[in-house]
Amino acid sequence: MTTTAVTRPAAKPDLEEEQASLVQRILVGVFVAVPMLALIAAIPFAWGWGLGWHDVIIALALYWGTGLGVTVGYHRYFTHSSFKAKPGLRVGLAIAGSLAMQGPVITWVSDHRRHHKYSDREGDPHSPWRYGDDAKALTKGLLWAHMVWLFDPNQTSQEKFAPDLLADRKIKVVDDLFGPMVAVTLLLPALIGGLWGMSWHGAITAFFWAGLVRVTLLHHVTWSINSICHTFGNTEFEARDKSRNVSWLAVASFGESWHNLHHADPTCARHGALKGQFDPSARVIWFFEKLGWAYDVRWPDAVRLSTKRPEAATRSLGGWTKQRFAKEQDTAGIRTSDNAVNPADKAAA
Repeated sequence: MTTTAVTRPAAKPDLEEEQASLVQRILVGVFVAVPMLALIAAIPFAWGWGLGWHDVIIALALYWGTGLGVTVGYHRYFTHSSFKAKPGLRVGLAIAGSLAMQGPVITWVSDHRRHHKYSDREGDPHSPWRYGDDAKALTKGLLWAHMVWLFDPNQTSQEKFAPDLLADRKIKVVDDLFGPMVAVTLLLPALIGGLWGMSWHGAITAFFWAGLVRVTLLHHVTWSINSICHTFGNTEFEARDKSRNVSWLAVASFGESWHNLHHADPTCARHGALKGQFDPSARVIWFFEKLGWAYDVRWPDAVRLSTKRPEAATRSLGGWTKQRFAKEQDTAGIRTSDNAVNPADKAAA
């Protein structure tokens, strides 16, 4: 009896065959440099011409809206499937994330999924430990992880790391419209500021503060998760990489800087699972869940997290953590489900 060998398809490469073109790298430079120059000019600009409350309100609203588009949308939803979303919310999150001007949704997700596959090892697109662990190498690595990696001509394979998004027609349309969305995120503040103040002065200051400066601040906060949160800070959970918690970044990053738990349990919808860890992104997901727009949310589970904590850990889990429990019901003699939620913990949430 003869046997036929089974031929398995070759594994897809991590990188695209074609490198990023010179035009693409120039565009990345423009997206990074122009807002950054605006931030450098911000102090003398404000001192000599003024910063109004209209500018502050517009900037904060867009910072929160687009920032949450990245943290809740690009990151926790599209990259890690921390929850499921109704079609309208799915498209809305892709649009909100695109308005943060951090790249098209499929590109962003592909890079981040590759980051998790190789975190702080060879193949990680933006590890600060890329060049070694001495002072000189780490300084160079921090610069690479923070923003220099954006200019790497090697592109993550979308076919390998984001085939689900490539197959989603609506998300592909949003991805293809990234260019026009860049124009929207920069010009919309000017339109709002001009109409609010009924002046060209209001349009120009809003464009500067709520457009350029707002985009730059959000860029650097996001990039700090790649650089600072893989170098400095503390750990509360066991992870296979050098991910750290940086508390002072929690507000500006919408809870993303509780990075150690995220790498220990990537699909968890709440990154700040310990008591006192402020996580605005998780609250937004909770709000979507209450509205019925999000469902099957992967909230932190006490039993699952306990297996990832070192024995010396003393900080208690927060009130949002789901407790799985085994309780004998005397009247019925039935054991509660292993996945049930403790009513006391549900009330605490």
